[in-house]
Amino acid sequence: MPKHATSGLNRLTRTHKLSVAGVAAAGAAALVFSIVPGADAEQGKAQAEAVENVKPVAFGAVDTAAKTQQATITQQADKSAAKGKAEAAAKKAAAEKAAKAKAAAAAKAKAEKARKAKQAASRSAVRTAIPAAAPKPAAKTYPDNLDGWIRESLDVMAKKGIPGSYNGIYRNIIRESSGNPMAINLWDINAQNGIPSKGLLQVIDPTFKTWHVEGTSWNIYDPVANITAACNYAADKYGSMDNVNSAY
Repeated sequence: MPKHATSGLNRLTRTHKLSVAGVAAAGAAALVFSIVPGADAEQGKAQAEAVENVKPVAFGAVDTAAKTQQATITQQADKSAAKGKAEAAAKKAAAEKAAKAKAAAAAKAKAEKARKAKQAASRSAVRTAIPAAAPKPAAKTYPDNLDGWIRESLDVMAKKGIPGSYNGIYRNIIRESSGNPMAINLWDINAQNGIPSKGLLQVIDPTFKTWHVEGTSWNIYDPVANITAACNYAADKYGSMDNVNSAY
């Protein structure tokens, strides 16, 4: 047999082979029927009918298998397409959700920035509206002379509730020391007792220490300390320095 004929048979499909087998069987049945008369003819006819009955079954089975396979392939393709569509839809939904979340975050950040700017502007307006605190008054100063000493003493006395007037203090200072803060009496009875009178209002040391006013110097010759201690003593003994008109 030529080589090309053999390769042609090898390329026959299962369907082709079944068809060839069916034709061969039919031919064999016909041959039997034509040779054997009578009962043999009946037997050949029966065999031919059997062969004919086989033919549609074989082809029907093949056709059904092919259809089933095609349906399976179609179903798988449909499922794959549906899965692809579902995945694409899910990706699209996720992208849209991410975009919405990003937009919402941006809007929130913008709103927060605007709120802070408004709050800062409001605080600035409040600070502008509040008047600056009044500057603390400078400490009061007094001239370093008899007038300044008396005025400073009167301010201390007013804070401590000690009575006395400018004129009453001035009059007694002039009589006692002529306005000399370093004056000292070395001849009266106090001096004889070892405790001479000192300062503007001629105060002895024990009196100065007893009636010293807090906030003033402990130096008996200090003008303000001497005046306030003497006025504190006079207020207790005479009601006020204004009531003193001689040695006290």
